Amino acid sequence: MHTPCSGAQCAPRQTVKGLELSRRYFEACGAPMLKAQFPDWADRLAVGLVGSGSECFGFDDEVSQDHDFEPGFCIFLPEEDELDRRTEFRLERAYAALPKEFLGFSRPRLSPVGGNRRGVIRLGDFLEARTGSRDGSLSPERWLRLEEQYLAEIVNGELFWEGDGTFAGIRERLSRQPADLRCKKLAGNLLLMAQAGQYNYARCLAHGEPAAAQLAVGEFVRRAIAVIFLLNERYLPYYKWQFRALRQLPLLGGEAETLELLLTTDNGKAMTRAKQDMMENLASAVITALQDQGLTEAVCGDLEKHAYSVNDRISDPALRNAHILTAM
Repeated sequence: MHTPCSGAQCAPRQTVKGLELSRRYFEACGAPMLKAQFPDWADRLAVGLVGSGSECFGFDDEVSQDHDFEPGFCIFLPEEDELDRRTEFRLERAYAALPKEFLGFSRPRLSPVGGNRRGVIRLGDFLEARTGSRDGSLSPERWLRLEEQYLAEIVNGELFWEGDGTFAGIRERLSRQPADLRCKKLAGNLLLMAQAGQYNYARCLAHGEPAAAQLAVGEFVRRAIAVIFLLNERYLPYYKWQFRALRQLPLLGGEAETLELLLTTDNGKAMTRAKQDMMENLASAVITALQDQGLTEAVCGDLEKHAYSVNDRISDPALRNAHILTAM
């Protein structure tokens, strides 16, 4: 039996972002279903649009709508001992019975590419797939090895319905990585920035290796992006969205244009000096940001020296004394 919705689901397709589509679909269809059919459980569930997919980051556009784009949302369940299998099955059936059309968009009959990303999901399964922990608790070693894109998928998007606040609390707890780990990552990325941009780029060109020089540029750009995200205390998303996310950062987000030029221009004689200047100017901007945040005591333009200065700020002796590239 379908849960009643407003007549909006039959309207022509509108221009709408995925997150807004999901929220409106939940408000019109999902929330009434939960209140009517699951009044005893509604306050134990978290509902929203969180996880993988450009729409969860707000990066979707018309191109994104060619696959896995639908009116839908995630219903996050507590662990099995708190919610029996029968109730889970009823929730799955109720979600499947929601209207298949909304604002001109259709829900697919088959699971989307990459598995089920919407619908009824055990919170423990969602967290374990991204962190290895069913409650999002991370040891220092796990923090060190965990790829940031998975943390980004936990804290992105929006919860429309927080339930008892369990998932909201986990999202808040994981929204920032430990200060010592941040410094270790900064130190490693700064060192690799220095090697690639302030050293190896010119040497590759001197050796007559323009392709190798461009690899050095790519490494410099990759590490610079990581540094800028760390300075903003934001998680680095999947690579194809990094420039999109970079442009939105308040600190050094404007450097996206410089980094794009470095990647998309050649290494002919006319560009060599310009690229070296761009990398040095970006290095200077990064050093200024490090100094403003009290993360370095070095006074020079050499990123390598700042890398070791940042590493010296780590309070945990074991992590501080570990190889500077340990977190890379």
